Amino acid sequence: MSSTSLTELAPAKINLGLRVLRRRPDGYHDIETVLLRIPWADRLTWTPADSFVFTCSDPALPTDERNLCVRAARCLAELLRRPPVGRLHLDKRVPYGAGLGSGSSDAAATLRLLLRAWRQSLAPDVLHGLAAALGSDVPFFLLTASAALATGRGERLQPLPDYRFPFHLAVVVPSLHIATAEAYRRVQPRDGRRPSLVELVRTNDPERWRQALVNDFEAPLFARYPELAALKQWLLEAGAVYAALSGSGSALFGVFTEPTVAQQVAEEARARGLRSWHGQPENAP
Repeated sequence: MSSTSLTELAPAKINLGLRVLRRRPDGYHDIETVLLRIPWADRLTWTPADSFVFTCSDPALPTDERNLCVRAARCLAELLRRPPVGRLHLDKRVPYGAGLGSGSSDAAATLRLLLRAWRQSLAPDVLHGLAAALGSDVPFFLLTASAALATGRGERLQPLPDYRFPFHLAVVVPSLHIATAEAYRRVQPRDGRRPSLVELVRTNDPERWRQALVNDFEAPLFARYPELAALKQWLLEAGAVYAALSGSGSALFGVFTEPTVAQQVAEEARARGLRSWHGQPENAP
């Protein structure tokens, strides 16, 4: 076991297109989406201790088994047949319940951090299976590549290590929280023929994206929550060459060609009482 403190970042993600294809017999849905990691991140810190303690900077978040970090630690310890030990602290910076993969990334960071702290290792397929059991998005945050095509319920991944996102982002998050289950109740699965999602993303052509790069959750959620539709329109009017809902919401992101415009939009969003981030993904050219 490590004798010093260790830290791990837990970055967020956005979805470049999201297709809900069909409802499965197990109650989940088959989807297709391109996930892109962004450096808006929580920070996890582990310090040596004889027992396991989890704390969080956000008092609104549970610190018991309801928290994915705690579940990840317990499941990893059980798999390794050892007691979970150490103080794990989550400095929460990314909004949760917003379609940014925040909780899933925290769980993945917990797995990475505890394997380092406990000086253990797992075969990649075993680690992937553990991550997928914790949540559909968790395996993505274990990848080295910062972009991937996700299929199945989101856990089947095709890394896209050579994809480069050349734009700047402004991510804005209203106070509205949308439960994933509610979003799936409202969406109408569509399994018809559509252009290759990966090929569409790779064009890096905002005009093509505006025409064909769609998040299937947008239409039903915008109908239910018109403030989200208004926020997307505001991003476009502010200069975004493309804008979309991330995941099942409520975060939206605008794509900008100029970094100063992305920064201005993020700052104006904060002035409006929204949480926001601006910058480039990890895989920018």
